Amino acid sequence: MASTDEARPIRALSKDVVNRIAAGEVIHRPASALKEMLENSLDAGSTSINVLSRAGGMKLLQISDNGHGIALGDFPRVCERFATSKLREYEDLEQIETFGFRGEALASISHVAHVSITSMTAGAPCAYRATYADGVIVPAKSGEAAEPKACAGTQGTQIVVEDMFFNIPMRRAAIKGAGEEYSKILQVVQAYAIDNAGVAMSCKKAGETATELHTLTSHSTLDVIRLVYGAAVARELIPVEADDPSLGLRIRGYVCNANFSQKRLTFQLFINKRLVESTHLRRAIEEVYASYLPKHTHPFVYVSLRLPPNALDVNVHPTKREVHFLHQEEVVGAVQSALRDVLLGSNTSRTYFTQAVLPGEEARGRSGLGGSAGGG
Repeated sequence: MASTDEARPIRALSKDVVNRIAAGEVIHRPASALKEMLENSLDAGSTSINVLSRAGGMKLLQISDNGHGIALGDFPRVCERFATSKLREYEDLEQIETFGFRGEALASISHVAHVSITSMTAGAPCAYRATYADGVIVPAKSGEAAEPKACAGTQGTQIVVEDMFFNIPMRRAAIKGAGEEYSKILQVVQAYAIDNAGVAMSCKKAGETATELHTLTSHSTLDVIRLVYGAAVARELIPVEADDPSLGLRIRGYVCNANFSQKRLTFQLFINKRLVESTHLRRAIEEVYASYLPKHTHPFVYVSLRLPPNALDVNVHPTKREVHFLHQEEVVGAVQSALRDVLLGSNTSRTYFTQAVLPGEEARGRSGLGGSAGGG
């Protein structure tokens, strides 16, 4: 019996559907939107970045910086997909050293939230503000022109994102509670603060006076780690510095010594200043520490790698969270060697805790009347 189902014709998706699908690949939650905006602020040469959030970033996510700012003539293209100041030819990807390059971040955010941008460049007579929806400037109020408006301001950029995923109910429903989402936002700011010591960063909830994180331009990397993870962690860290000229590799970071361990691995990995993940490096690091730490415990590791831009492929994932790099085995091996070297040096001064024996207890222990306490 012939099927009654008719073959469906192939149709091109509408531009609106395409843009929403693309936005969903880049912007998974408020924290992923913040990561993109924070990287834009760093690309703009900012030395001060402030993040404000309400309802875990779902109601409000605001980032302000003192970077170069956006020229008035560039406002129409700010939220346009594949509009960027960092790339001209495909081959430029081989030398890309900025965080962003595709021009997708703000475009994607504007397709799933209400966006307004205020910016001022050095020497400009005033700042300008524009409101965006679906990649284009729209009137801030009914009856107004769809164009940037002059306003008061200081050099830099402020981006306000409101009502995230207002037009994607399923994504909005899948988002966790406000507390968990804010925690992820804070983790992004903390990670970039550690890797960008010298850039003042703050993060707080709207309506609250206390900031969850506040770093200063005078803070060192270790100072920031101490602020984020506490003095108990910071005092157990040792610096890692190694270079491999044959790979063009530079390794910098802080890792815990053999005295420190915890229930879960803390692994902050940056490659060419970008926060990324690498299962190969994660396993390799755990393998090194397995010789030093008790079973079922894990280390604290912050590592920042620099590789030649043409040895790194950052265009393998829309969020740029995952990267591929050439000579992966050699790079992983170089990181393992650097860790082994610093751990071997720190192990010579490894601390062992012992229990004091009270007067008279030693004799009683020898006679079998009591047990003596020994060090481990």
